[in-house]
Amino acid sequence: MELIRLTTRLTLFTVFLALTALLAGSLGLVETLVRRRIDRAPFARFCFAGASRCLGFRVSTQGTFSRRPVLYVSNHISWSDIPVLGSMVPLRFLSKAEVGRWPVIGWLAKQAGTLFILRGSGKAGQARREMATTLMSGQSVLVFPEGTTTSGVTVLPFHSRLLQAAADAGVEIQPISIGYLRNGHPDHLAPFIGDDEFHHHLVRMLRQPAVEVGIIAHPPVAPTCSNELSELSGELQKTVREGLWQIQAGWPSDREAARPAVIASPDV
Repeated sequence: MELIRLTTRLTLFTVFLALTALLAGSLGLVETLVRRRIDRAPFARFCFAGASRCLGFRVSTQGTFSRRPVLYVSNHISWSDIPVLGSMVPLRFLSKAEVGRWPVIGWLAKQAGTLFILRGSGKAGQARREMATTLMSGQSVLVFPEGTTTSGVTVLPFHSRLLQAAADAGVEIQPISIGYLRNGHPDHLAPFIGDDEFHHHLVRMLRQPAVEVGIIAHPPVAPTCSNELSELSGELQKTVREGLWQIQAGWPSDREAARPAVIASPDV
């Protein structure tokens, strides 16, 4: 049964990646012909949603996603956080530079407009400015302020420096909690940590029955002056951590699992 499940999902995922690459290439060709940049966020959201289905994720949501440009901050458990969260609302990710070098996936991430940062390079200031520019252009950005993936049991302290981008752009920050459950318990397969390799992790995930993914969109908060960013990052980390614990404590229920993702209207 595991072999059949793996073969089916891997085939679907591979075919979908090929179609996504074809779409990205077509958009690039159109941009060349019309000499104008196309907003790829809606296309990326569609592709992320398709990838999540091919991977067999059972996603449930709670809360309201803002339709205004916001800086999203989320805990980080796995590479799979990206297609799952990217399917919720149009946005751009800030990702570690290593992802950009992954075969196929890295190229697709670039085509989706992902912003990259080289960890430990001292270029956080440059990344912050790029994020602020993106936010001011009307596009939301999502960052993982823990700076690394975790085992999915708790949430590490948030780095506060990149949060300044929201204040620079004059937008709110919306915290998000994401958690993976299998048989009602935190899933031990989902975390992508240590020296694990993408293709090995992907195969292990696809062999097993569908994992449940819970997402909580918490109310947005307004950033204040820079000297209070440390305090704000602590409050955001606490909110995300408590949301993760809520997911692990039994949410989503069957009733909540049937609810679609909600996106706030511009007037909310």
